[in-house]
Amino acid sequence: MCLLTFLPAGVAPDLDALHNGASCNNHGHGFAIVTDRGILVQRDLHADVLIEQFAQARRAHPQVPALFHSRFATHGDRTLDNCHPFAVSGDQRTVLAHNGILPWEVQPDQGDRRSDTRITCEDFLPRFGSLRLARHRLALQRWMGPDNKMVLLTVDRHYRQRAYILNENAGVWDGGIWYSNADYLPDRGYSTPADDGWGDPLWTGADWEDSTRCRHCWAQVYVSDLHCPICGCCTDCGQPAEACLCWTPTAGLPH
Repeated sequence: MCLLTFLPAGVAPDLDALHNGASCNNHGHGFAIVTDRGILVQRDLHADVLIEQFAQARRAHPQVPALFHSRFATHGDRTLDNCHPFAVSGDQRTVLAHNGILPWEVQPDQGDRRSDTRITCEDFLPRFGSLRLARHRLALQRWMGPDNKMVLLTVDRHYRQRAYILNENAGVWDGGIWYSNADYLPDRGYSTPADDGWGDPLWTGADWEDSTRCRHCWAQVYVSDLHCPICGCCTDCGQPAEACLCWTPTAGLPH
């Protein structure tokens, strides 16, 4: 699912929350901080290393917006090149990070090793025009749908603000920090694929009898779940919500 964290100016990160999010979204990490010299961006495949670097950088730049992203790979290789954030349309003054699964137009073709977010930033965003205009950001928000969330940071003086959250209401504010979902909390109660296998102690005993695997990301889900809590895809057909072909029978009709 990924966890996208946004810190407004003057807010210190909750390092425990970042570690919680990284533990179940462990396919690469990145952060961005607005500075007087541009946007500071760093990425690493190891959460502990990058969270410490982020804490140090935040102490050096406390009065500016910042973001941190931990990736759960649904498309593209698990490499630094696919770690968020990404420059918007090649402009290093503006970067974007995302949580969710984007529409089919930006899903990678066979042989394309990029993630859907990277493809969006590199190839697709120019279709919307400059994101400094509110109507263009609204068009982007409508295109990606209500289950996707983005944070945009910029030092481009043509923008009125240094930071924007798209689909802000789909996330949660906690302690002055915005999180794209609840993965920042401890003990989420489901497992994600890790380098050493599937070892979540919360999924034991009787839980296994009522669980299955997501057909899209292979995360463990309850059979009663309509959508995977990790990637958001339908647990029946395995498709993203906007491409789901399933239906719910109307009460009283034969099925």
